[in-house]
Amino acid sequence: MKASDEITGKIVDWNVLRRLLQFVRPYRWYFLALIVLTVLSAALVPLRPYLIQYTIDHEVAAGDYRGLVMMIYLLVGVLFVHAIVQYLHTYLSGWIGQYIIRDIRLKLYRHLLRLRLKFYDNTPIGRLVTRVISDIETLSEVFSQGLASIVGDLLQLVFIVAFMLYANWKLALVCLTTLPVLIAVTYVFKEKVKVTFNAVRNAVARLNTFVQEHVTGMSIVQIFNSEEPEFEKFKAINEEHKKANIKSILYYSVFFPVADIISAAGIALLIWYGARAALNPAETGITMGMLMAFILYIQIFFRPIRMLADRFNTLQMGVVSTARILNLLDNKEYIADEGTYVPDKFYGKVEFQHVWFAYNDEDYVLKDISFRVNPGETVALVGATGAGKSSIINLLTRLYPINKGKLLVDDVDVNDYKLAALRQHIGVVLQDVFLFSDTIYNNITLGNERISREQVLEAAAMVGAREFIEKMPGGLDYQVLERGAGLSVGQRQLISFVRAMVYNPSIIVLDEATSSVDSETEALIQQAIVRMMYGRTSIVIAHRLSTIRHANRILVLDKGEIKEEGTHDELLAMNGYYARLYRMQYKEVG
Repeated sequence: MKASDEITGKIVDWNVLRRLLQFVRPYRWYFLALIVLTVLSAALVPLRPYLIQYTIDHEVAAGDYRGLVMMIYLLVGVLFVHAIVQYLHTYLSGWIGQYIIRDIRLKLYRHLLRLRLKFYDNTPIGRLVTRVISDIETLSEVFSQGLASIVGDLLQLVFIVAFMLYANWKLALVCLTTLPVLIAVTYVFKEKVKVTFNAVRNAVARLNTFVQEHVTGMSIVQIFNSEEPEFEKFKAINEEHKKANIKSILYYSVFFPVADIISAAGIALLIWYGARAALNPAETGITMGMLMAFILYIQIFFRPIRMLADRFNTLQMGVVSTARILNLLDNKEYIADEGTYVPDKFYGKVEFQHVWFAYNDEDYVLKDISFRVNPGETVALVGATGAGKSSIINLLTRLYPINKGKLLVDDVDVNDYKLAALRQHIGVVLQDVFLFSDTIYNNITLGNERISREQVLEAAAMVGAREFIEKMPGGLDYQVLERGAGLSVGQRQLISFVRAMVYNPSIIVLDEATSSVDSETEALIQQAIVRMMYGRTSIVIAHRLSTIRHANRILVLDKGEIKEEGTHDELLAMNGYYARLYRMQYKEVG
C-alpha cells in the first residue's frame, strides 16, 4: 500500500478542512442554519434536567398541583422542540453532505476527463475508482456524522458543565472526578479502533483488487487449472478481513461496557456525596431536585464523550479521503486545448516535420519522423511491435504532445486547432474495440445528442453493419454487455467502424483493424474498410501486409525511425526489411 493511502496520526489537517470549506460556500446559508441548529440542540439537552430540578424543588415541594401540571406541559414542549431541532439538524447535515459530495464527484470526474493519457499510463485504474467512489463516500460521513456531530457534542458538554457549575460547583466537581479516567479510556479506544479500521480498509482494498483481477482473468485461471490455488489465496485474504473486523468488534465490545462502568461510578460518587448533603439542604444548599438533576446531568454528560471517539475516527478518515481527492484535483497534467482554429472545411492533408516523441520524456519512441499524406491518399505504417506505429496515431489525435518538431493538418499546426474540431474530423478504429455496457446507439454516439438515429443507420449502411444491427433484439436499442460480450469480434469491429464514420470524418485511422479477426471475418470487414477509405485521407496500421498492398505509400518503421518508404511493389524490389517480412507472412499463409 502506498504511503499516501495510509491513515496518519493527525486528527485534523486544517489546510485540508479549509479547502473542503470551499465546497461548502454555495450552501453557506444552509450551513449557517445548521450551526444555529447545532447550538440550539446542545443548549436544549441540559435544559430538561434543570426544569426537572425546578419542578421538584418548587412545585412538588410546595404541593402546587397546578404549577406541577404547567411544568409538565413545559417539559413536554421542550422535549417536542428538541425532537424537531434534532430532526432538522440530522436532515440538514445529511442534505448538505449529499449535495457537497455530488459537487465534488462531478468536479473530480470532469477533472479526470481532462487529464492526458500519460497520467493514466502511470496511475492504477483501481486507485482512481477508489477516489471517485469510496473516498467520496467516506467524505460524506464527515458531514452526516462527523464534523457537525463533533461540534454538537462538544457544545453539549460545554452547556452541561455550565449548568452544573451554575447549580452547585461542589456537586459538579464530584461528578467530574471520573472524567479523566473516561478520557484516557476513550483515547486508547480511539487509537486502537483507528488501527483496526485502517486494517479493515486495507483488507477490503485487497479483496476488491483480487476479485476484480481474477474475475476478469477467469479464463486464464480455468485454462491453467488454478482454481484451487487461487481459491486458497482468496481464502487467506478473506481471513485477514475477518480478523481485522473481529478485532474492531472486540474493542467496541470492551469500550462501551467500561464507559458505562465509569459513568455508573460517577453516579455512585454523586449519590454518596449528594444524598447526605440533601438531608440538610439549609446548610449545604443541595436539594433533592438538584440531586436528581445532577444524576441526569451525569448521564447525558458521559454519552457524548463515548461517541466522540467514533466521531473523531470518522472525521480523521474523512480528512484523509479529502486529502487524497485534493491531491488528484491538484494534478495539472491536462490535455492542452489552447487552440482556437475551427476551419470551415477539412481537406485531410497530414504532415509530420522532424517529429520526436517520448512517453517518459527520455526514451524516444519516434525519432526525426517526417512524411506527408496528401488529401485522399492512403498511407500504411508497417513495423514490428514497438516500432512507433501507434505513437504516430496518438500524436495525430493529440492524445500526447510531441517533444520536438511539427505536426500539421491542412498546413496548420495541430496545437492551433480547437481540440474538439480536430478530433471530430479524425475517425479512429482501434485494434482493441472497447464497447460500454449500454445500447448499440449510445456506444456509437457516445452520448452526443446531435447525432440522430437516422445518421447512425446511414453510417451503419455505409460500412455494411446495418443488417446485423437491425437483426439484434431492439436494433439500435440492443443492450451490449460489458466489453461487448454477446457480440462476435467482427460485429464489435463493425460497430467501431460506425462509431468512426458517424461524424463523416476527413481522415480515417485504422489501427490494426483486422489483426484480431479470422480470415473469413476479415474478408467481410475489408469491404467496410474500402467504403470507409473512399475519398478520405487514410492512415492504416497493419500486421497483415496483404491488406495494404494497394496503399499509395507504405512507411516501414523500425525502432522509431522510417527505414523504408514506397509502394508495395517498390518495397519488394528493394529486397529489404519489408520484403523479408512479406515473404515470411506469405510462407505462413502458404
